[in-house]
Amino acid sequence: MPDQIPAAANLAIALLGPNLARQPDKTAYICNGEAVSYQQLADRACRFATLLQQNGIAAGDRVLLILPDSPVFVAAFLGAVLHGAVAVPVSTALTADDYRYILQDSGARFLLYSSAVPPAAELASTALTNLVCTETLTGWLDHCPAARLAAAAPEEDELAFMLYTSGSTGKPKGVPHRHRDLLVAARQYAVQVLGMQQDDLIFSASKLFFAYGLGNSLAFPLYTGATAILYPGKPLPDELLHLIAQHRPTLFFCVPTVYAQIILSTAAPELTLPMRLCISAGEGLPGAVLDEWQRLTGLAILDGIGTTELTHIFISNYPDRIRSGSAGQAVPGYRIRLVDDEGNLVQSGTPGHLQVQGDSTAPCYWNLPEKSAATMLPDGFIKTGDVFLEQDGYYYHRGRSDDMLKVGGQWISPVQVEEVLRSHPAVEDCAVAACQIWGLMRPAAHLILKPGSTTDPAFERELRSFMAARLPDYMVPVRYHLVDDLPRTATGKVQRFKLRS
Repeated sequence: MPDQIPAAANLAIALLGPNLARQPDKTAYICNGEAVSYQQLADRACRFATLLQQNGIAAGDRVLLILPDSPVFVAAFLGAVLHGAVAVPVSTALTADDYRYILQDSGARFLLYSSAVPPAAELASTALTNLVCTETLTGWLDHCPAARLAAAAPEEDELAFMLYTSGSTGKPKGVPHRHRDLLVAARQYAVQVLGMQQDDLIFSASKLFFAYGLGNSLAFPLYTGATAILYPGKPLPDELLHLIAQHRPTLFFCVPTVYAQIILSTAAPELTLPMRLCISAGEGLPGAVLDEWQRLTGLAILDGIGTTELTHIFISNYPDRIRSGSAGQAVPGYRIRLVDDEGNLVQSGTPGHLQVQGDSTAPCYWNLPEKSAATMLPDGFIKTGDVFLEQDGYYYHRGRSDDMLKVGGQWISPVQVEEVLRSHPAVEDCAVAACQIWGLMRPAAHLILKPGSTTDPAFERELRSFMAARLPDYMVPVRYHLVDDLPRTATGKVQRFKLRS
C-alpha cells in the first residue's frame, strides 16, 4: 500500500497503479463465482474510459451508475474517474421519480444501468447516452480498446464522484467528493484503525452506492491491495452466513440491523465465524446487540460513526479498546468538537452538537448553496446533525438535532413517509417519528383518521400493505398509533420530537 496519500493523483490511478506494478494477477474481486484480477479490473476500467471518450463525455461531466454490487460497478466507477468524469452511483432501490430527479439535479450525460433495476430503464432516452449491462465483467466492453492506464493529475478541488443522500424534505441531495477523499478515509481508518493489509479478504453487506459500502468494498481493498467479496443481492442472514462460510473473509462490515437479523435467524447456541474483525456503522449499535453477538460468536463488533459528507467513519472503537454503547474515539486525522446551540464548546460529560473537521470533507452540497453555507462552516468543520456526549475521549450518541431517522444505515425523511400516509383515503393527518425496537431506530406512524373510518384489526394490515407497495421496506412504519391530535408549535408545525419513544 502507498506510504502516504498522493498529493495530487487521479483516484483511479492511485488505487490501481500500485497493484498493477506489484501484483497484477492477484484476485481483486470475487462475485457469484467470477474472480477478477487487478489486471482485468484495470483493463475494463480503461475500456469504459474509452467508451466515455467515444461518446463525447468530457472531463467534469457526470456519469450516472445504477448498478448492483459487482465487478462491473467497480470498473465503471474507476473508468469514469480515470476519464476525468464524475461518477454518480445511486441506490438500486429508488423509484423512477427519484431517478428522474437525480438525473436532472446532477445533469448527468451518460447512464449505465443494470437490467435488474427496471425503474432505471425509464430514464433511457435519445437525449441521454445510456448503456444497459449485466453484472459479469468477463467480456464486458470487448468492442472498446483498452487504453493505457493514465490520467492527468487533477486540480486539488477537482471532483471525482458524487453520492446522493436523503434530504430533510425527502428530496435526495448530492454530496460531491474530490479525488483524495476516499484515499484519506482508506489511510486514516482502514489502515490506522482496522490494520487492513493485502492478505485480508473483505466482505461488506452494505452496498457500494452508500458511502460506507463504497469505502469498504472499493477504496479500502484496492488501497491496501486486498481482495473483496461482492454480493449483488439483498443481504439476508442465510445468504450472508453462506458466503462467509464459503469464502472465509477476515473483515466483515454491516449495519446493526443486519447483525440483529443474523442473531435472530440463528437457532444454534453458537456460531463459529472466520473473521478477525466485525465492523458496524450506519446507525448506533445497541449494547444488547453487541453483547449477544459476542455471546453467539465470541467476536466483538467495532462500532463507529461516519457520514456521506465526511466520506466514511471519523469516530470508531479500536480493536483493543471497545466500549459498549460508545461510538468510540476520534479516527486519526479528524478533529471533533461538541457545541451548544450558540456554538460554544461544551464541557466533557455535557451533550452537544457534533461538528467534525477532516481532509475527506465534501466541499459543498450539489446545487444547494444555502444548505452548504449552513452545514460546511468557514473554519473547515461540518455540522453532522447529531447530538453526542464525550467522556474520557469516547463519544456517545444522544440523538439527532433534527427529525431525520436513520434505519439500517439509510436516512429517512419523515416528510416523505407522511406524504404517502396522507394519500391513503382514511388518513386525515399524520406524523412520523422514531421508535426503538431492541435498541434500533424504526419509523412509527401517528395517525388522525377521517370521520367514519374503520379501525378494526384488518385496517392496520391493509395500511401496512398500502405503505409496503409504495415505499422501500426500511421506510415502512413498524407501528401505527391512532391519535386525536398531534403536538404542534404556536405556528402549527408538528413537534415530532414529542412523539419519539
